[in-house]
Amino acid sequence: MFTIISDHIDALLHPSARADVLTRIRHRAFMAPRLIGSLIAFAAFPIYLALRGVPSAIEALVLGWLVTPILLSYFLSRTGRFDAAQMLSSLAMAALVLSVAVSTGGIASFAVVWLLVVPLEATLSASRRVMGFSLAVAIGSALILIVLSALGVSAPADNSAALMGASVIAAALYAAGVAYGAQLLTRARDALINNEGERYHLLARNMSDVLSRHRRDGAVLFISPAVSKLLGVPAAQLMGHKLFDRVHVADRPAYLTALSNAARGDAAANVEFRIRRDLAGRGAAGHASSQFIWIEMRCRPLDASDARAASDMEVVAVMRDITDRKMQEEALDSARGETERANDAKARFLATMSHELRTPLNAIIGFSEMITSEDKLGIDASRRKEYAKLINDSGLHLLSVVNSILDLSKMESGTFELAPEPFAPREALVNCCDLLALKARDGGVDLVTNVPEDLPNIVGDCRAFKQILLNLVANGIKFTERGGMVKVSACVESERLVVRVADTGIGIEADDLKRLGDPFFQAGPLYQRRHEGTGLGLSIVKSLVALHGGDMNVDSKIGDGTVVTVSLPLQAKPAAAAVSPGDRIEQPVASSEAPSNVAMLTPMIQNDRKLRRVKLSA
Repeated sequence: MFTIISDHIDALLHPSARADVLTRIRHRAFMAPRLIGSLIAFAAFPIYLALRGVPSAIEALVLGWLVTPILLSYFLSRTGRFDAAQMLSSLAMAALVLSVAVSTGGIASFAVVWLLVVPLEATLSASRRVMGFSLAVAIGSALILIVLSALGVSAPADNSAALMGASVIAAALYAAGVAYGAQLLTRARDALINNEGERYHLLARNMSDVLSRHRRDGAVLFISPAVSKLLGVPAAQLMGHKLFDRVHVADRPAYLTALSNAARGDAAANVEFRIRRDLAGRGAAGHASSQFIWIEMRCRPLDASDARAASDMEVVAVMRDITDRKMQEEALDSARGETERANDAKARFLATMSHELRTPLNAIIGFSEMITSEDKLGIDASRRKEYAKLINDSGLHLLSVVNSILDLSKMESGTFELAPEPFAPREALVNCCDLLALKARDGGVDLVTNVPEDLPNIVGDCRAFKQILLNLVANGIKFTERGGMVKVSACVESERLVVRVADTGIGIEADDLKRLGDPFFQAGPLYQRRHEGTGLGLSIVKSLVALHGGDMNVDSKIGDGTVVTVSLPLQAKPAAAAVSPGDRIEQPVASSEAPSNVAMLTPMIQNDRKLRRVKLSA
């Protein structure tokens, strides 16, 4: 029965009251006693008439008033305006008491005691405005009765002891009912608050994100237990400024700025910073090991509508671990950089190879055409032999470029094979310098060799060692102006052979120095270069040195020359995996950066073509 009545009352509630539990309870507490009381009174009215007979005027007034609670419940059900319904109820109660009191003795009437119930009933609304209004209505009604009694308007008092006692008892019971309803509302509110608090605590304990409350200066007032899993320490050890002490020094300004901006009531502030996390176990020194992780924190004022000073404003923040996301971003940036470098390498390769391959091919095609047309051009045997030699030189140059590219490709793929064997580095070094002495003399460059006689033997690939020296010395001669000097020296330092090639050439800019040794990279803008080359010489040197387990260092400055230092272990341990037996790479003894014949071929081609055009026109 109770469930049926409760369901019917819930069906009468206004939709605005169904969203909030406490509001729904207040509306039900207002409507239920009024509807049930009025319906019971109307049901008992026939019995009352049978026993009492025709009702008096006062009884008819009370009976008519019983319709008022039903109308007030209907008003609340249709509008949802609880405060207005409570005020109308106070007015209806005061009007009934005032009417009965005027007819039964004024201020001395037994009904006056019910004026105390009017403000008491208003407490159920929990609204100071409604309670103030109800108190004013009760006091106003009492003053009206006093005035009417003083003027003699009220009827003579006819209050028997039984009637007065019944009125007081009924008012006390009604007041007790009101107090019980207020207590139920208080219990319901406390239960809702406790349930809500438990729900929030359960959420804070089990969610992966960390909830925290801060003062404007960053001091922690509350932090959820999830932080123990995030940072490896209990939440109690992070109160105050302990959390701030764990923030990375470089990120502390951003951390405090975000909290300060949120405390000023600005829009929600977001900040990313690094914070120290304690790891399980101990380090080498016995201290707890730790690492820095990335945290994203979103913070906002705890109560943006609060009128407190900004210095007292608190901030609520939500923190989460974004270390994985940061690592993915770094991986994407690295991949993007690799892609850009690959595109740059491709562009350099096309720009360099288009020149290095086309120039000797033009020479080969041009001179071969001239030889095939020797009868028309009147070329003698000596000139034909000279052209054949130039074609051979151009072909060797092409072979050197192609071999350099193949060598570099195998080095980068890890399939380049070394043939370690003991050899005398002094003899190989002197031999390489002798090979390049003529080139140095033609360029007006002094080539100086300073190698001790007692230089010990080393274990390594002698062919690769010679190619390293030929590339370095050839580069030094090529980029040194006439009148300059290239000095080659060698010594043993800490069980390593150290070879230095120093020149007094043009030098290298600091920005280009960082990229020196990259495949196809040549220092300086392409349109300003005065020297031929593929940009593979130093790259091959760098790879060969690495295959021997050595190091290469380049120190240079614009206008002051360049010093290249190569350090190789006396007992080389090849770093690359060998290919199948017998799959050796036949490396050319000449440097991949050897001087081309373009400068010499160009005027001869032009002169011979002019001569051929003259003869053909004749």
